[in-house]
Amino acid sequence: MGHSPSRPNAAAADPLPSRFARFRRRLRLHRRSRSRGGGDDDSSSAKAIAADEFAGIARIHIVKADMQFKDKFFACLSLGERTYRTETSDNGIIADKLQEKKVIVETNGPHIARISVFETNRFSKNTLVGYCEVDLFEMLTKELEEHSEDLPLLDPSSPNTTVGSITISCHIEDPVETEQSFARRVLAIVDYNEDGTLSLSEFSDLMKAFGNKLAVAKIEELFRQADTNGDGIVDIDELAALLADQQEKEPLISNCPVCGEDLGKYDKINDMIHMTLCFDEGTGNQIMTGGFLTDKQASYGWMFKLSEWAHFSTYDVGLHSGSTAAHILVFDRRTKRMVEEVIDGKIVLSMRALYQSKVGLTLINTGVKDLLKNLSEKQGKKMNSPESAKDIPKFLELFKDQINMDEVKDPVESFKTFNEFFIRGLKPGARPIAHGDQDGIATCAADSRLMAFSSVDESTRLWIKGRKFSIEGLLGTSVHSDALNNGSLVIFRLAPQDYHRFHVPVSGIVEKFVEIPGCLYTVNPIAVNSKYCNVFTENKRVVSIISTTEFGKVAFVAIGATMVGSISFLKSEGDYVHKGDEFGYFSFGGSTVICVFEKDAIEFDADLVANSERSLETLVSVGMTLGVSQRTKGLQVPELQRCSLE
Repeated sequence: MGHSPSRPNAAAADPLPSRFARFRRRLRLHRRSRSRGGGDDDSSSAKAIAADEFAGIARIHIVKADMQFKDKFFACLSLGERTYRTETSDNGIIADKLQEKKVIVETNGPHIARISVFETNRFSKNTLVGYCEVDLFEMLTKELEEHSEDLPLLDPSSPNTTVGSITISCHIEDPVETEQSFARRVLAIVDYNEDGTLSLSEFSDLMKAFGNKLAVAKIEELFRQADTNGDGIVDIDELAALLADQQEKEPLISNCPVCGEDLGKYDKINDMIHMTLCFDEGTGNQIMTGGFLTDKQASYGWMFKLSEWAHFSTYDVGLHSGSTAAHILVFDRRTKRMVEEVIDGKIVLSMRALYQSKVGLTLINTGVKDLLKNLSEKQGKKMNSPESAKDIPKFLELFKDQINMDEVKDPVESFKTFNEFFIRGLKPGARPIAHGDQDGIATCAADSRLMAFSSVDESTRLWIKGRKFSIEGLLGTSVHSDALNNGSLVIFRLAPQDYHRFHVPVSGIVEKFVEIPGCLYTVNPIAVNSKYCNVFTENKRVVSIISTTEFGKVAFVAIGATMVGSISFLKSEGDYVHKGDEFGYFSFGGSTVICVFEKDAIEFDADLVANSERSLETLVSVGMTLGVSQRTKGLQVPELQRCSLE
């Protein structure tokens, strides 16, 4: 395939660089290609890993945890869309057995691993008590054979507070080592007498296990080829060299010796990765349990497993409706891992009953609209009362791993009402604006879950299932224009736990504000994905038009939702706004911002589009990059790392 490492005799004069030099070189080459704007990859949605994207296989070993409590606990390791769970421990050691996992590290993939520690006992649910994040790129480039480190476990609600410590060790196998170590380990399977050499019969068994009929037909020829010194036996190194040499000409391995799966679907490096990981799973070397998408899923107990078995709920990525809408998964853009949105179970059941059934539709049409409006007004008044301040601690406890009080400008004791806390401001610098000096790069308008679509047709195919959604219906007749009608749109969905001030995504002049009265449905995906109601075109909303040089006219739509008392803007018609400026805020409740761009005015970031095509929301923060103007030529595509929070 052209991606394989050189054979040993091809570079005898030049010794192979160390694994650390090779690993750092891969990262440098990757970052250079990103800075040149060459980051588009048509195969990003495929399962195979491009050879130049494969940085190595990391072995992460969770050694022990020192906690400030006596109950039993377990740890979860999350990287990208995969999560693994250790066994339960009650003595500070995460089980008597080795708790380790091998994970693939890609130069353009997730590299921030999160370790979450859950307290557990028989009488209460598992509770997240601490976490830490590990940058594998940083750990694995250190000049050590195996890097071990004691890391502080942070309080989920206050990352500046330490609740314990955890000891982990990391080791990297780069592509060259992966190939060499695999050959030695898998060939050792048929070394029955464990003498470090293979006889002809042992070699014959190995070829048969590989499932290659051509190799079986010429076993003796291959054996003689490997037996370079002619002593009638072949040591492991000789066979490893033969295997590597033969893979260049005619691969010997047709089937995985462990699971039997056919190989050759992609290329040599993917076959090697598969067999290396499969060998560890099949031989029991990997103790941590896999098969989870998020640490929250891994922490669920027997009731959740029973509900899955009974098909009462599902846990998967994509568009769900009815009884399958119990769990909402989003992709965290900063850490590149899957997270589950926290929603009270009773609220989920009520939303499913109201928005995902014909009975619910009948209720909506016979008075529930007015009921939701009256309920929101009453709740808004309640949240403005001094008595509501006592609800703040309970709210923080519910969302303790999703609200960072260390970045809030004012101390929690200073909020006299719940709404004062809800519209809280942040400390300067808490939301850096990416490429603030380049108006041709749009940024995210809110801390939210984002969906980006090139057209209305795409949005209705992948996400919005209301029967009558249209740009004209969203903006209203007084604002609607043909250019916007055929344009692209991005949806920023704010959940109650989010920072509820929204910011300007582009620089320009505010032309007008148009207030459109309406209902107050929830903006939760359970309602948005329902075919029985039209959330965005029926809810109360305020439409503003921003005239820009780089993107033309941009419609900024702030949409109210259940429990949202008001939508407040901080700018006026005629004001010039710079991207990143604070534009307004929502009072208590969930809410949504939709930005509509003219046709072909913006190219959304590739990762946002890829997730949206999977019907998967992306968790973003104010100031992260959104997309690049199509009308401004020569802009350099930004690096995502520079857009995320530190």
